[in-house]
Amino acid sequence: MARSTAMKAAGIILALLIFTSLALAVSSSNNQIQILNAERRIDLSSHIVKVFLTLKVENVGTTPASEILLAFPPSQADHLALVKAQAAIGKKKKKSYVHLDVNPTELPDAPNGTKYFSISLLNPLSLGETATLEVLYILTHSLEPFPAEISQSESQLVYFRDSALILSPYHIKQQTTFIKTPSTKVESYTRVEPTKFAGRELKYGPYEDRPPYSFSPVIVHLENNSPFAVVEELLREVEISHWGNLQITEHYKLVHAGARHKGVFSRVDYQSRPSFKGASSFKHLLASLPPRVHSVYYRDEIGNISSSHLRTDYRKSELEIEPRYPLFGGWKATFVIGYGLPLEDFLFESPDGKRYLNFSFGCPLAQTVVNKLTIKVVLPEGSKDPSAAVPFPVEQHLETKYSYLDVVGRTVLVLEKKNVVPEHITPFQVYYTFKPIFMLAEPLMLASVFFLFFMACVAYLQIDVSIRK
Repeated sequence: MARSTAMKAAGIILALLIFTSLALAVSSSNNQIQILNAERRIDLSSHIVKVFLTLKVENVGTTPASEILLAFPPSQADHLALVKAQAAIGKKKKKSYVHLDVNPTELPDAPNGTKYFSISLLNPLSLGETATLEVLYILTHSLEPFPAEISQSESQLVYFRDSALILSPYHIKQQTTFIKTPSTKVESYTRVEPTKFAGRELKYGPYEDRPPYSFSPVIVHLENNSPFAVVEELLREVEISHWGNLQITEHYKLVHAGARHKGVFSRVDYQSRPSFKGASSFKHLLASLPPRVHSVYYRDEIGNISSSHLRTDYRKSELEIEPRYPLFGGWKATFVIGYGLPLEDFLFESPDGKRYLNFSFGCPLAQTVVNKLTIKVVLPEGSKDPSAAVPFPVEQHLETKYSYLDVVGRTVLVLEKKNVVPEHITPFQVYYTFKPIFMLAEPLMLASVFFLFFMACVAYLQIDVSIRK
């Protein structure tokens, strides 16, 4: 009994020693990097918050550093749609940028639920070496309407919450934060001296010599009447026909995600003075479509919606859509957009003999957040071994779809992603092998088809003979 108790105590001590050594290792790795200068620019001009962060880092440790950590409080990590990083190489006119890999990571001593992303450097930094990194991260659903309900004649006010100091696991020698507002109307903002507001820009800093994990919460209460267009669900079906056509069908569930509308709606007031009697609403959206688009339609459950305008040229196509009614806070609209494209512009053959579709991911509607995006690529009957190459993590699975004259059904590759923003509009590829269905069918299936054809001919002849009699 005493022996087992001693063994348990030894195990606990060993676990504590391992945890302590890991914490010390992480702490020492963080201490070997310091940020010489950090500049953060937060753009609040739309409901999609874009943050541009420039970091000049230096290795002050004895071992080479191959990664830089970004820290986010839990309130922001839950709304992160995208994190991208690049390294600046060269100076002034000869400066160029190289993309860097960014991946989520975990630390054993993360304070208060802090979330981390790791930026992999091109070359490890030795003692005394510096590097300049430029980071873009995008936040969705981060502007809180206040008041939560407004009437038709009121402007929309929102809260934005952040920190005047940049949350970082490293010591920052100098830092500055700029917040760009949609207009000059700012109700209030937290002051963390030095603080300055001029025009449409709020400046926090510069702040000198701040230790790791410094945090100073601020709240900005400002006017933002940009369209809070959110697609709750978007289903894009891309159907490949080897006869030469690519058919796109998009099902939208759109909502105005701003302050909810209260009271009555007056269409007379809205049409006479839309900028004052509906400043927070929106009545049209712009969809960017590929060039050479044809057979475009825009409809809902009632039927075709005529309030749309299509502009096309050899470079791009733009479809301006207008729902049957303007959208105020909390109002929803459901509709379908469909169009055709020439297959030769999007279907190619790889060196190993596979065919692949090169199409764009994301939502065609400008300045729109998609809570859940589903892309279904319907392959021709007889296609096998589909695989997708997407530049960011997505969920994938296969389905089968039956349409007219199908024998075994068409393979459907389904891609799903949540929290999609316009920066996710990027090419992706779907690879597959193809053989005509009659080359793949079993002999019994072929015999069944010919038997059915023979019986149909016999029945037709019998009907014809009976009619003649």
